[in-house]
Amino acid sequence: MKPFLSLVAGLFAATFAINTLAADYSFKFQSSDPSGVKNFQIKQAWADRVEKMTGGRVEIDILPVGSVVSHTETLGAIDMGILDGHISVTGYFSGKDPAFGLIGNTVGAWSSPDQLITYIYYGGGYELMNELYEPYGVKFVGGGATGLESFVSKVPLDSVADLKGLKLRAPEGLVQSVFAAAGASPVNLPGSEVYTGLSKGVIDAADYTVFSTNHSAGLHEIAQHPVYPGFHSLPLLEVVMDLDEWNKLPEDLQQIFTTSVRDFANDISTQLALADVEAVNEARQDPSITLHDWSAEERKKFRAIAREQWKIYAEQSPNAQKVYESVSKFLESQGLL
Repeated sequence: MKPFLSLVAGLFAATFAINTLAADYSFKFQSSDPSGVKNFQIKQAWADRVEKMTGGRVEIDILPVGSVVSHTETLGAIDMGILDGHISVTGYFSGKDPAFGLIGNTVGAWSSPDQLITYIYYGGGYELMNELYEPYGVKFVGGGATGLESFVSKVPLDSVADLKGLKLRAPEGLVQSVFAAAGASPVNLPGSEVYTGLSKGVIDAADYTVFSTNHSAGLHEIAQHPVYPGFHSLPLLEVVMDLDEWNKLPEDLQQIFTTSVRDFANDISTQLALADVEAVNEARQDPSITLHDWSAEERKKFRAIAREQWKIYAEQSPNAQKVYESVSKFLESQGLL
């Protein structure tokens, strides 16, 4: 009996050892989203897929926004070795270089996530992003977009004129410049404080994220005049990591990373588009919520303001001028201007 028990114990120990073997590469990535939202869950699912695709050789721990540093400090934290990477919004780093604000949210440029994804992977955006990030010791692995964002507002918004004097939450960079040019009073708040800001009257409206995420967060309970469909803002959502850590990865793992992030870009935009349809249908059944769909004429007015700001913003740095020329060239080549 003892030999049998010894054999069972040995097999159990061996199995336990195999199951607890550390991955060859373990990374900590901070997200720009809190853990309770769908965006974060989709990011976590990407990390889980990478682990499976690499046979457990790579393990990525996705941390919620603010876990280690603030949402605007992750780029510096990667450069310092505090974080290995992030899944965040490029425009948050416009304080480092205005170029990040311009490429991170070329306000009014894109009508769908597909257009931005096409620019990144087939229109020169991928190469340009890596050129911009190299001085910071960071590798741009890839990017996409959650989708066209939807205003949440406590007051009716049906035109550019309605933006005048509006206390509007808008992220750093070009977005604030465009809304200020349109007459609004931009307020710099992290996404995690949008609900509180609206409820306490710090802001009247917010350029935050897609309709379904706003709706699930209960924003339409206090801001009952959402603008949908969105048209103004489509931020670049990026996956980046420490360049030295990237260079240590074997080529096969680099390929898995690159391909998986391209898949993630389509995954998050598709899932959130489906969620938007469901959330909009639910909102339309609530008599306290009024959806506002801007006319083609008003959208055109807003885009004209945005395009003027692209040019002005591009003058702030040589890299920003590179972004302006690259994005404009792509839009013209595709008949999107």
